[in-house]
Amino acid sequence: MRLPRVTFSAKATWRIRFSLALFPLCMTAITLPAQTFTTLHSFYGPDGANPTAGLIQGIDGNLYGTTSAGGAKGDGTVFEISPSRAFTTVFSFDGTDGAAPIGTVFQVTGGNFYGTTFNGGPNVPGGTVFRVTPSGMPTTLYDFCSQTNCADGGNPVAAPVQGKDGNFYGITSYGGEHGWGTVFKITPSGTMTTLYNFCSQSSCTDGSSLSAGLLLASNGSLYGTTTNGGAFNRGTIFKVSPSGTLTTLLSFDVENGAYPFAGLIEAANGNFYGTTSAGGAGVSCGNGGCGTAFEITPSGTLTTLYTFCSQSECPDGTGPEAGLIQASDGNFYGTTAGGGTHDRGTIFRITPSGTLTTLYNFCPLGGECIDGKSPQAGLFQATNGKFYGTMPNGGLRLQRDGTVFSLDVGLGPFVETLPTSGKVGAPVKILGTNLTGATSVTFNGTAATFKEISPSEITTTVPAGATTGQVQVATPTQTLTSNKQFLVL
Repeated sequence: MRLPRVTFSAKATWRIRFSLALFPLCMTAITLPAQTFTTLHSFYGPDGANPTAGLIQGIDGNLYGTTSAGGAKGDGTVFEISPSRAFTTVFSFDGTDGAAPIGTVFQVTGGNFYGTTFNGGPNVPGGTVFRVTPSGMPTTLYDFCSQTNCADGGNPVAAPVQGKDGNFYGITSYGGEHGWGTVFKITPSGTMTTLYNFCSQSSCTDGSSLSAGLLLASNGSLYGTTTNGGAFNRGTIFKVSPSGTLTTLLSFDVENGAYPFAGLIEAANGNFYGTTSAGGAGVSCGNGGCGTAFEITPSGTLTTLYTFCSQSECPDGTGPEAGLIQASDGNFYGTTAGGGTHDRGTIFRITPSGTLTTLYNFCPLGGECIDGKSPQAGLFQATNGKFYGTMPNGGLRLQRDGTVFSLDVGLGPFVETLPTSGKVGAPVKILGTNLTGATSVTFNGTAATFKEISPSEITTTVPAGATTGQVQVATPTQTLTSNKQFLVL
């Protein structure tokens, strides 16, 4: 793995709050044509260090993420940051309850956050599945390597996803029957089941060494990537059922990409999109290539949308370690860990047809890289239309322990639903920005009764007669449309 093992401490955890009033230097803005890049927070150790995962938007409208190190005990944190840059360390890990959360968290409808730690807990090499409340109260749901020879897996690198059955599904990068990682299911109460052991086939043609979490697709299956293994030992794309039946959809062969570190997303057209950190037909990066952005159908037909370093000296970026997101404009956005004007990584936009535009080049002000360098995490689009992300290194503070940033490219606000599907009568949360005074909620044109909970949350139920389509919320000043279709079951 790219992250070394963390040395644990065993002291009590505590909650820390920071604000710009105390640290006026934790924001800087660089304006480029048609877009604004802003450093919202610079980490410096006690409030966290080295965020390697992306962000999510909570029900309250604030952003949440993790740092893989730092915090009160040095073993990583869960943090919260508001759009106005008020920063809170929600929880600090102390080693005994987990260490080095290198994946992000996700929030369930009840408000709690779930995630994993790469290390920590009572077993070696270990790792945990945890739950933490918005107020910072933690619960360890499972300690990995509880079985002999880590038969239950170890070193999870990403948060699990919640299935339609209410259980959580995730992966480990180590352990299992063959030592190369697992797919697991865990109940909300902490009962663990290993669904699949990687490298179960000769020469690991089913894949090995997982570096990203699972995608729960609209068809009910789980999809993911392995960094190694497959027919050419360059990684795979796989599908696994909730019962544990695995199908290898594609083996990367260098020409079509190699070594995917990131997972997949499902786009509006029903196909999946992702990146590889190497491979493709780039002009440099040795024989291994500089990485790709790709599209793959549910049946396994792959199309390379873009090969990085397609230009001399790689101004378009190299080595994307993070995945893609599909934004409200229908285009895909992501980051590269290298390349660009300053060879410290980029933020890019790519159209569904494969036209790439570099939006931002990291480290434009010299070797200090106060805006960050070499991003490992992807972007997140909040309901205000802006993109947010993290950098594992760089920043305004002397320690250069990483940053949280935003990028505004002029996209408008929207709403999202939690969940994204349901039967008539099912409860639904609608999340957005400035929802105060909402006058109507419709599901593909069918009116629904609703209740305004806060400026960022509305509760409703799927109305009788609703059909699959966009959800809209009308306010006194605008009509907001959901970024995804709501699937009426």
